[in-house]
Amino acid sequence: MQLGTVIGHATATVKHKSFTGWRFAVVQMLGNSGQPEADPIVAIDPLGSGPGTTVVVSSDGRGARETIGDDHSPVRWYVVAIVDEVGK
Repeated sequence: MQLGTVIGHATATVKHKSFTGWRFAVVQMLGNSGQPEADPIVAIDPLGSGPGTTVVVSSDGRGARETIGDDHSPVRWYVVAIVDEVGK
């Protein structure tokens, strides 16, 4: 699991059938210092986070597939929590 900031949302008109009805969040990963790190990722967002929200994302494919409800889904990243406050 890793912290990230939602920088937007993605829309896909052509997608795997398991993604129908799910919201995609574009998440900028954060390093230990809280600064942006690496390239943004796209994650399934079952929690409805908004731009600027700090979230916890997981790359556990099995957990993501359980969230989606499809054992054959190509999903990898998903939002597991919205952070109320980041400690300093």
